[in-house]
Amino acid sequence: MSTNSLPTQSSDFPAWYGEVVRRAGLAENSSVRGAMVIKPYGYAIWETIQRELDDRIKATGHENVYFPLLVPASVLAKEGELVEGFAPELAFVTEAGGKQLEEPLSVRQTSEAQIWATYGRWLQSYRDLPLLYNQWANCVRWELRPRLFLRTTEFLWQEGHTAHATRDEAVEETMRMLDVYADFAETWMAMPVIKGEKTAGERFPGADRT
Repeated sequence: MSTNSLPTQSSDFPAWYGEVVRRAGLAENSSVRGAMVIKPYGYAIWETIQRELDDRIKATGHENVYFPLLVPASVLAKEGELVEGFAPELAFVTEAGGKQLEEPLSVRQTSEAQIWATYGRWLQSYRDLPLLYNQWANCVRWELRPRLFLRTTEFLWQEGHTAHATRDEAVEETMRMLDVYADFAETWMAMPVIKGEKTAGERFPGADRT
């Protein structure tokens, strides 16, 4: 095989995929295991996707917010099933400023615990509902088998978190946003979509339905 030829998809798909990403100038591995450097062309693609999806999210009445990257262990512990589900992927900060922290801080793997602890302070009555907020952020999950863009220790994403007066309203909002994501994927990204409910084995930790 010449130095310029690609591995074949059929014989070594991971090597083929990684080489395509690198040669296209999208991203490369960094000095941190599993984390990547997104290069200008790759980041320009992300920015374009983000702008288009952000417009669609805001069109449904959501506003953007931002929550801290670090989550106190005591706050995280309140989300028992969530923590249990993500336990193998969690990263903690235990020392800062040359001293041991009194309480470990989890590096955001998802923002449920932090956001809902805050919503508890914001919500005084049903008159405060619904809350329709979205966050663009980075997350850290300690991946065992990282792959550029597909599975990385640190990644960029958005997460919507809404609160409603009734279960029916929450389900209605979920289905509305499912349609937004599906339409974006199909009409803008040219990616086929199968909409539906996930099995119990695929369910988000702590969720009733996914």
